[in-house]
Parts: sequence; structure tokens; C-alpha cells
Amino acid sequence: MPVEARHFLRKMRGGSQAHLIEAGDGNCYIVKFQNNPQHRRILINELFAAEFLRHLHIAAPDSSLIRLSGEFLAAHPEVYIHTGSQHFPPTPGWHFGSRHPGHPATTAVYDMIPDSLFPQVANLDQFRAVLVFDRWVSNADGRQSIFLRATLDDWLARPGIPPRKVGFVTAMIDHGFIFNGPHWDLPQSALTGLYPRRHVYSGVRSLDDFEPWLSRVENFPAEVIDGALRHIPSEWLEGEEDALQKLLEELVRRQKRIREIMLECRLADGHPFPLWNHSR
Repeated sequence: MPVEARHFLRKMRGGSQAHLIEAGDGNCYIVKFQNNPQHRRILINELFAAEFLRHLHIAAPDSSLIRLSGEFLAAHPEVYIHTGSQHFPPTPGWHFGSRHPGHPATTAVYDMIPDSLFPQVANLDQFRAVLVFDRWVSNADGRQSIFLRATLDDWLARPGIPPRKVGFVTAMIDHGFIFNGPHWDLPQSALTGLYPRRHVYSGVRSLDDFEPWLSRVENFPAEVIDGALRHIPSEWLEGEEDALQKLLEELVRRQKRIREIMLECRLADGHPFPLWNHSR
């Protein structure tokens, strides 16, 4: 559901120069702007990723379109983009927002946790899940995730979780560089999508350990792609229609090659899957 920006909270790190903004629905969002330094295609990539991850049942923050009005920008001159010695405001209109899990004043979110805490992460299988996604969509960025303490049944799609049980969970973030970022093509390397802390793959022995996500990609519905396409604001897409259509046609063709594409990452330096016998 699209929402209005209400209060600026702080600037975020990263090349897109996103800002943390409280919206009219009471939630806080990490907002990437149409005229961000990385290209407006980044917002389209983020929107597609949000829709795709939801269908694949991969843990990621909720998202929304965030409207920045002229009045909001006038009231918050600290909301700006800088390039070199110059700075300028975001374009009024619709921008992409990734919801902060809880209010940042009360919910601690970590980019990294010590190795000793990884066994306590209740949904560690999401690193295998998102590797399938990243390789399908040619994510050119390093895999990024966050960690937080949360009510488990809000994040885990499985039965038998005690009500209100709290534990560590991970969620996958920052998908502006799927489709090779603003280039909108689908190159592949053995490293694509691999999380740098490779012990998250320590139990992988075969392609079977990437189910059910492999099958979900192979059978990904065209309706989900079409639905995401309809949600793109017209000002994000103007003049890009043909390039995006060509990209999506290639993405659909890659669905049937996902197992082959996954097998290639066994060749990455450092042997990311030490228990995976290459004869399998």
C-alpha cells in the first residue's frame, strides 16, 4: 500500500544514498529515491525483488511505495542527494521504501553477528534460499542481510512454533543490483550470490539442499512478474519499456536453467560447499 513520507530520521550508508523516513502508516522505511546516484532502474529492481522474494517465501522486509511531497521536502531540507560538492533534493513523487523491522529507536538490527551466534539464527536456511534467487536474477552486489531478535512465527513459515517465542532471525536486504544493477542484463559468474561467510552452506551436499526454492524458480508464475510490472510507477519506467520487456523475457528463459546455473557456483574459489561431492 503506497504511503506518504512524514518525518526524516537519518541518512543511510551506501551508494544509493537512501534515507530512513517515518511514513504516514506509522512504519519506518529505508527509502531509495528516483534520482539516486545509481540510476532510477535501481528502484524497479527493488520492486521486482520484493515481489519475487515474497512469492518464493524468502525472508525479506516488507516494502511500499513512498510518496515525497513538495511540502515534505520543503520542511526537511536535510533530505538531499549529494554528488561531489553539490547537493539537490529528491524528485517529488513516488520512491521505493523497504520497511525497517520495528521502530529503529527500539528494535536493534545488526549487519553482522559473531560466528558463535550463527547456530542461534532460526532461519539460517534462508542463505541457501536466497542463493537460488540471486543466481537466477544475476545479483551483481554482494549478498547483504540483517539480523535481529524477533517473534519467530512472524518470520518462519513453518508449523509448531510456540506463540510469542523470540529468537534470532535473518532477513535479506538491498536488491538494487539484481539484473546487474542499472545495466539490465544477466551475466553470471561462479561467485554470484555467495554470502562471504561460507559456513552458512556447511550442510549443503547436493542440489536437493536448495529445495523447495529451485522448484519454485523453475515454476515461477508469469502472473507474479506481470503483477510486479503493473505496480511500477509510470515515472520510473518512462522510456524504459522495451529494455525491461527484453530483460524479463530473458529472465523467464533462465528459469529452466536454474539447476545448471546453481551447479556453476561450486567452482567458486574457496570451495563454498565442502561436503558436496562433485560427482553428484
